[in-house]
Amino acid sequence: MPIPEALRAQAKALGFDACGIADVRLPWPAGARLEQFLAAGRHGDMHWLAETQARRAHPQALWPEARSAILLGMSYAPAHDPLALLLRHEQGLLSAYAARRDYHEVIKGRLKQLAQWLVSQTISGVKVFVDTAPLMEKPLAQAAGLGWQGKHTNLVSRQHGSWLLLGAILTTAELAPDANEADHCGQCRACLDICPTQAFPAPYQLDARRCIAYLTIEHAGPIPREFRAAMGNRVFGCDDCLAVCPWNKFAQVSTQAKLAISADLLLAPLEALAALDDAAFRARFAGTPVKRTGRDRFVRNVLVAIANSGEARLAASALARLTDGSALVRGAAVWACTQLLDPETLTGLKTYFRDREPDQAVRAEWDAWPDVTTMKDAVPARPSPA
Repeated sequence: MPIPEALRAQAKALGFDACGIADVRLPWPAGARLEQFLAAGRHGDMHWLAETQARRAHPQALWPEARSAILLGMSYAPAHDPLALLLRHEQGLLSAYAARRDYHEVIKGRLKQLAQWLVSQTISGVKVFVDTAPLMEKPLAQAAGLGWQGKHTNLVSRQHGSWLLLGAILTTAELAPDANEADHCGQCRACLDICPTQAFPAPYQLDARRCIAYLTIEHAGPIPREFRAAMGNRVFGCDDCLAVCPWNKFAQVSTQAKLAISADLLLAPLEALAALDDAAFRARFAGTPVKRTGRDRFVRNVLVAIANSGEARLAASALARLTDGSALVRGAAVWACTQLLDPETLTGLKTYFRDREPDQAVRAEWDAWPDVTTMKDAVPARPSPA
């Protein structure tokens, strides 16, 4: 059996749902797009993108000896409708990829097994990559025929919709490449229109600074006021642009046992999440992608979701965090209180806490009230889930 066919069979046996091969020596327009993205400052706090730009500019800039790239995809298509869960205002919602075991660990282990098999067959050099490495997997995946980068900038597959997790193997072996996948988005702009923060300046362009996934995971500071109401009950990531993709109708629910969704992680009562200290946070999210973000950012997100809940009873959870050890958490707690409590109560709280607060950003949250009492009209509302 020729190596490419045997490779695909081996990948399937390891649990991968898609496998393709690309020639890494070809011209690489993705490097120019990355340069434009960085020049516009759309990477926000993700400084490592700029720091590793030279290595990301072309696969051979990362490894000059590489000749071929093997791109692997693993479906994580959920059984639930992520858009419907946005209506569960009193519960914190995690992105579908995060409410399960960290896919980096699952995929990397299987990539290593596949790479070892390839070495045994070709006596070639190999290196494996998941998305923590400075390799642009999505354009490589399109070159390998796995799918195409849709208007939401994520990979779309005709078989798996927008639900593929990617991994890559670079090798010195010269393998017959697959055909580049064409763009099948057509006139559809569902992913652009549903974005609650209008994070797409144009089709195929993303401004990460406006993206809820970025804001809840990568952004280190307070959530900008203009985006808080738009976050809804999302406490880690956002699946809207993925979930609305029409190509998802061809995706089969993921059968990967090691990537099975944990229901109690996917949705949980906001008051329970707001009460997490560092030890409880680490224990709850051990082995998941959420743990890397850290407790303070996560509870910040939870408090914004509490503010958006409209439930006065949840104000108690925000009040408890006004004395939190993290200024980031205290600032979000102030915001939640201003959204849920009556003016008389808030006046008393501000009188007591504002002048005792050592952090300037938290004091600014107090100072913004009562002039800024709600941001619900700052960002146009996203259409209700069907």
